Amino acid sequence: MSDDRSDDITRREALKRTAVFAAAAGLVACDRAPVAAATPDPKPQETPMKASARMPTIFLPHGGGPWPFTSEPIFGNGTSWTRMEAYMRGLGMIAPTRPSAVLVISAHWEATVPTLMTSKAPPMLYDYSGFPPETYEVKWPAPGAPELAATIEQMLSDAGIPTSTDARRGFDHGTFVPLKLAFPEADLPTLQLSLKRGFDPAEHLAIGRALEPLRDRGVLMVGSGMSYHNMRAFGRLMRGDLTARAESKAFDEWLAGLGALDADARHGALLDWERAPSARACHPREEHLLPLHVMAGAAGDDPVSSPYRDIILGAHVSALHFG
Repeated sequence: MSDDRSDDITRREALKRTAVFAAAAGLVACDRAPVAAATPDPKPQETPMKASARMPTIFLPHGGGPWPFTSEPIFGNGTSWTRMEAYMRGLGMIAPTRPSAVLVISAHWEATVPTLMTSKAPPMLYDYSGFPPETYEVKWPAPGAPELAATIEQMLSDAGIPTSTDARRGFDHGTFVPLKLAFPEADLPTLQLSLKRGFDPAEHLAIGRALEPLRDRGVLMVGSGMSYHNMRAFGRLMRGDLTARAESKAFDEWLAGLGALDADARHGALLDWERAPSARACHPREEHLLPLHVMAGAAGDDPVSSPYRDIILGAHVSALHFG
């Protein structure tokens, strides 16, 4: 059983994240000057969402902290956040039928082996810091799915993948932020599966391949991360740093290019993701990218599309849907 809350995010990373967001919002004394807004690039082309006979798998950018539920200036009045919110609110409509359950692989949970949430009523896990009090009162009381967790544990075991369980784990913001927008009724059984420490891309693709049959059982799988996640660079991006923006755009275009590849070539590219343009500049630590590998593994031979592409805080970001 794993109840070590340090699995969610290291203290060092939390401090970095808080400093970036606070500085941008004018909340720290060292930077109270207004932040110049970067001129947006032309609105990218969007690929229409497509229904399928089986559940799709989704890799989405979940944004910064509890962004839809706060009035902090950094999250207000921007067209980027408006479009991200609209995208997430539409997620409940993309499945061909109502899902039987939702399985989330969140960037904010790492463990030594893939670990499954087993609570019947998962609590909230406010795994962020430095935000206003109301953001620690957000509720999304979806039921857990312990029986499904047992099924997944067996599927992974059959694939030779050791697992563990955690009966105390709560919904982190990688789960409750997008799903509160997509499924506000909070009535779908929902559980999380952790990433595996070490971040081996082959292992995460294999986890996805083992879970592919869930799609034909009505389970909607969501990989929740960010296609761009360099916390140190966000401050520069918001000040119009053209180098950082170009890096985010190059990596985003590489992600979009996965749609032109067959499944084998796509998996090969993801295995070798560090060779992608500006890969490490966009992901100094890849925990926000690896949920994509799980979704790609579960996609089988299905095609990939980019129904949401945007610029957030100066960085190009994307969602990828399979199926």
